[in-house]
Amino acid sequence: MSDADARLDASFAALADPTRRAIVNRLLAGDCTVGDLAGPFEMSLAAVSKHLAILTRAGLISQHREGRVKWCRLEIDALRPAAVWMEAFGSFDPDDLDAIEALLLPLEEEQEQD
Repeated sequence: MSDADARLDASFAALADPTRRAIVNRLLAGDCTVGDLAGPFEMSLAAVSKHLAILTRAGLISQHREGRVKWCRLEIDALRPAAVWMEAFGSFDPDDLDAIEALLLPLEEEQEQD
């Protein structure tokens, strides 16, 4: 498997989870603190941090500290290969998207076990 294929697999596996997709959507509006990202979710800060770690390993976000505060930034260029790959298939109807999600879920579960 090429590096490009491995990065694409990691991106899709990271985006297969609805919490991580919500985090990416939030970061589209700009950089956020970990605390701000965790706010809307009914889960512990540690659980949100695990989601952020998966997004970071996939290269979709970066994290940096400013003093005692950890900030997250969307790495929009990292999403381009996935977008280009999806564009190759044209538009999808909802049934097609359900099928794609069913294919991606095993990838996410495999990544979480690593």
